[in-house]
Amino acid sequence: MAFKSEHTNFVLIPFMAPGHIIPMIDMAKSLAKHGVSVKTIVTPLDAKRFGSVIERAVRSGLSIQLLQFPFPCEEAGLPPGCESGDCMPSYELLPNFARAINLSQEPVERMLKELKPRPSCIICDRHLAWTADTCNKLDVPRIVFDGMNCLAQLVMHNLYKSNICESIFPMEPFIVPGLPDALEFTKLQLPDSLNPGPIDYGDFHEQVRKTESIGYGVVINTFEELEQRYVDEFRKVKGGKVWCIGPLFLCSDDKLDKTERGNQASMDSDRCLKWLDGMKPDSVVYACLGSLSRMSLGQFIELALGLEASGHPFILVVKTGENSSEIENWILEDGFEERMKGRGLLLRGWAPQVLILSHPSVGGFLTHCGWNSTLEGISAGVPMITFPMFGEQFFNEKLVVQVLGIGMGVGARIVTHMGEEEKPEARVTRDGIMTAVERVMDTGRGGNERRKRAKELGEMAKSSVRVGGSSYINTAMFIQEIAELSQSKQ
Repeated sequence: MAFKSEHTNFVLIPFMAPGHIIPMIDMAKSLAKHGVSVKTIVTPLDAKRFGSVIERAVRSGLSIQLLQFPFPCEEAGLPPGCESGDCMPSYELLPNFARAINLSQEPVERMLKELKPRPSCIICDRHLAWTADTCNKLDVPRIVFDGMNCLAQLVMHNLYKSNICESIFPMEPFIVPGLPDALEFTKLQLPDSLNPGPIDYGDFHEQVRKTESIGYGVVINTFEELEQRYVDEFRKVKGGKVWCIGPLFLCSDDKLDKTERGNQASMDSDRCLKWLDGMKPDSVVYACLGSLSRMSLGQFIELALGLEASGHPFILVVKTGENSSEIENWILEDGFEERMKGRGLLLRGWAPQVLILSHPSVGGFLTHCGWNSTLEGISAGVPMITFPMFGEQFFNEKLVVQVLGIGMGVGARIVTHMGEEEKPEARVTRDGIMTAVERVMDTGRGGNERRKRAKELGEMAKSSVRVGGSSYINTAMFIQEIAELSQSKQ
């Protein structure tokens, strides 16, 4: 099915945050494996982060390249080198970051105009609203990439179309109209474009909303067998121009790529895996709440003590950055790390998550339900303990718990907006965490059924990207359509 043409050149422009750029780097490798030339436009920081991954891909024979543009940090009022969402010293700088993103149009556009040969298409993150104008100027097809799955895409579309949010109270449960399943939410569980927080983004969300439908089509980091009914419905919305080409991270078998996925791991991956080697199969809970989640001290204590009370071995990722000093002080003063020696392993910073999840000792994944992490858990065949925090994560929780039946929630009730981590109503208790862990790790009928289903989905995920699988075929068909479209314009 691979399609190769000297006229087929793809340009990728990711949003500047780990959860967005990581799958686009994976996408670049996946597309290049199908025989096309791929260039990805990134900031100097991300060029440094992903340079070794791309160099290995080039050495393997792939036509793939990183192009750097100067991210306008200081012009937007950001500290020097603040070129990614995870680098901001404070979320109060988010409006400045949004300004820098908009100021990126001019340098990126200048780079695109000089590219030879010209792009056959530009695949861009939906949050880069200015790419709609740029693609129009260059007369190049705009392909939108959004880190969300088809269920989340369809939920958002139906919420906007129905205007249901305008007539409900914040904590009033409602069912999203027009979905294959009866999925219930409250307004306070929706992303901030429909449930605004305290930070004023100006017209950033409105720009994204106006331009997300301007394009030739959409590529999705999912596989059809996972959510076929939602894929079918979303294709109707988009006039058929939807290609499910994931799980994108499965495009790489390189252990170093998996270890360095998005950053250097915080500790030697072999040491972490050796610790897991000493544990029984399916016995360990891996707890990681994402690269952008900033947890209050009180919530971290509930999480840590909930894991302790569950009685199961665990790996807990402790994020560095804001609030990290007071969390580290509590860990030391409480004696938590010392007390958990032999049963609990604390990792600071970035963890080799893909390698950890694929280890046979890991039997449960406590996750914030970011889509990258959720898809990694599904592909590893690991049932999940769901702790959604912001964005579309409550939608992903519904997919995992209600639609797929492979997880249990800890009892999160509302989105935790950036800057509102201390709100009492956002707090999840240690009892809720302990109960969800116990139910997922249970070896009785319920736990075994979840594990069986999770493993079946893991096999489906791997099959989808192999030659002849649904995502492999969709990728080849997508490339061929763009190649033919490009050649028809010449």
